[in-house]
Amino acid sequence: MRRSEGFSARLPLRPKQPTHIPPTLSGRRAGLLVRLVANGLAQAAAAVATALLIEFAFDRLVMAAAPRPATTTLWVGLALAAATGGGAWLRMIERIDAERLGQAYIYDVRMGLYDHLTALAPGALQGRSQGGVMLRFVGDLTAMRQWVSLGLARLLVAGAATLGALLALSLASWVLSAGVAVVLIAGTLGALSRGRAMQAVVREARRRRTHLAANVNEQVASIAVVQAFGQTDRERRRMARQSRRLQRAMVKRARVAGEIRAIADGTAGLATGAALLLGAAEVSTGRASPGTVVAAMTIVGFLVSPLRDLGRVEEYWHSAVVARQKLDQFLATPSLVTEAAGAPDLRPGPGRLEFDNVSLSGALDGVSAVAEPGAIVAVVGPNGAGKSTLLSLAARLIDPEQGAVRLDGQDLAEHSLASVRREVGMAGPDLPLLRGTVDRNLRYRWPDAPEEETARVRSLCGVDDVLAELPEGAETRISEGGRGLSAGQRQRIALARALLGNPRVLLLDEADANLDPQASAVVDRVLADYEGTVLLVTHRADRLAAADAIWHLEAGKLVDAGPAAEVLAAGPTARLFATKAGPQADPPGASAAARADCAGSLNGSSDAGPADQNARGDAA
Repeated sequence: MRRSEGFSARLPLRPKQPTHIPPTLSGRRAGLLVRLVANGLAQAAAAVATALLIEFAFDRLVMAAAPRPATTTLWVGLALAAATGGGAWLRMIERIDAERLGQAYIYDVRMGLYDHLTALAPGALQGRSQGGVMLRFVGDLTAMRQWVSLGLARLLVAGAATLGALLALSLASWVLSAGVAVVLIAGTLGALSRGRAMQAVVREARRRRTHLAANVNEQVASIAVVQAFGQTDRERRRMARQSRRLQRAMVKRARVAGEIRAIADGTAGLATGAALLLGAAEVSTGRASPGTVVAAMTIVGFLVSPLRDLGRVEEYWHSAVVARQKLDQFLATPSLVTEAAGAPDLRPGPGRLEFDNVSLSGALDGVSAVAEPGAIVAVVGPNGAGKSTLLSLAARLIDPEQGAVRLDGQDLAEHSLASVRREVGMAGPDLPLLRGTVDRNLRYRWPDAPEEETARVRSLCGVDDVLAELPEGAETRISEGGRGLSAGQRQRIALARALLGNPRVLLLDEADANLDPQASAVVDRVLADYEGTVLLVTHRADRLAAADAIWHLEAGKLVDAGPAAEVLAAGPTARLFATKAGPQADPPGASAAARADCAGSLNGSSDAGPADQNARGDAA
């Protein structure tokens, strides 16, 4: 059995890929919404109880001709305190439930976004900046949470409380209730009339924030480039321009929000004034007592807070609308890898890897080739030929548009992604180390790997020597991409990570590029020790000596393939590496025999001295 026992059970089933943002009203969240509505009605009841007690106190205690017993005053005071305290407790519970609602909703949205992100092939994200993607998970989710927690929840509570309070007020005086309702409706319509302007400024502010976030993300990742080329002042000016644009956009947003807040505050003042004037008229006609007017003013005062929240609620709504549009666009990004429901795992096998007429727009065109079990296949060709894409197909980081990739006769596209990832290990510059400890990176393919397996790959890849140089050994923390480690140290750890669990296929995408001789010797040792099938993308001529076969790609087509000795004897691959040999290259019109001699020297069979061979290797 090639893989260590227990490795096959460590990967969970892949979650179903989401296609849309989950509804707000679902599961436990529906219960929280009902609780919030009930809370609003309870707050209205507490406000009405307070108003009735004030009416009683005003008419029976303050305006009464004969004094009331002290106990009556005491009981009224205690009841007022209980009603006020009950209202305060309800507002506290409202805030807690509102936050629970928002956090539960955003948790589902965030996990849906993450599942979609992990389902996307790396190529599907090429047109998106890291800052823009980060904004989906931070800025847009914050806008959605604010709408649910501070907008929708408050709207439900305030709506229920307002309706309850107006209903209670209508029982005391329908004139007062109708007058206050008219003012509230007029104010609401006035605030809604600024909705289009609010959405425009929210969209502009968000766009400016996206540009700034993308720039900051790039600056953090490439600060050495900025410093090395003396462009600090120019990048500072760029940052200043973006900051000023964001500043102006945020001020415009604040201006529109201020207008809506002013409408809400004005509505609250007008409602209070309407209640006072209509109440005075009712008292003068004898249809209401002064206590009724005071009670009505108390209820209107209770409504002032929801009215003032109206401006923020609309701002939250428009921010959430823009955020949801961006989230929908992200979720609509098509994945270049699909997995059928219930796809079976790959069956064990020796590791025969076959590309059967695979094509991918702009990358590969009808490539067919077979890597026999245990073979080392060198994939060569100029930049942009499709070499890395070929490896991505083998790892199912992308699926072919036509044709099939088979492992031991099994079409990878018809089997579970988890089983493919178990059987294929990969290392290369596009698979950097992650932030965390060295041990976390080593065990990333198999977090619960037994110690004997981790010890095996550490020894094979020379990681033990790296750990001896680090201050805390395997517990040394590294930053994103392994910054702080040398290129050779990073590559040894990456190789060990790819080999953990002894996968059936090993894909090395220029894993030996820019390495010192000591680190390059580790690659040699891995290739010599590894028993599985290897696809090795390389530009180094000396690496071809260890290959059993060579595949030569140009412009997405397989132009040459076969045993290394035959391919290097004559043909396009021989010409490619002869040309790369620089001063040792044959002149134009050189014979096939001369090219074969050159190819032989690249394959290690030449009688040329060490200096000549090194010169050719360096030039290649």
